Amino acid sequence: MDFAELAAREEIRELVASYAHLADGGRFEELLELFAPDGVLHGGEAPEAKGRDAIRAFLAGTGRDLRSVTRAGFIRHHVSNLRIEIDGPDRARGVAYFFVVTDRGPDHWGRYRDTYARIDGRWRFLYRRARLDGYAPGSWSDERRSGPAA
Repeated sequence: MDFAELAAREEIRELVASYAHLADGGRFEELLELFAPDGVLHGGEAPEAKGRDAIRAFLAGTGRDLRSVTRAGFIRHHVSNLRIEIDGPDRARGVAYFFVVTDRGPDHWGRYRDTYARIDGRWRFLYRRARLDGYAPGSWSDERRSGPAA
């Protein structure tokens, strides 16, 4: 492994961590800059959001949903086991696990599958797929899937 590949891997790790911190802080305008202009975010069972305007709308809706059902309106993504495959000097792919908690406790968990590209000297998401593997009964995610309890 040469220095260029090590640098790319570290920059991609920072990209993935930045996504979690910006999303958790509700800093969606900054988060949008992590995506290529025509990047895609495919979250859960929702349709793909292609381009920054569509991603902005998706994130805003998710933020409103979260604030409406949690006392503190916060969410924390714990991302682990990031594996990166370098496909060339400006392309890479990655997979990672995520585990999410809210003020109610454990919420949902799953996997990210990403495609990255170096654009204007910066690594960005070309495609981010968040696949849900499970969720806690009574959690925010459970309510989003089945509707609020009667």
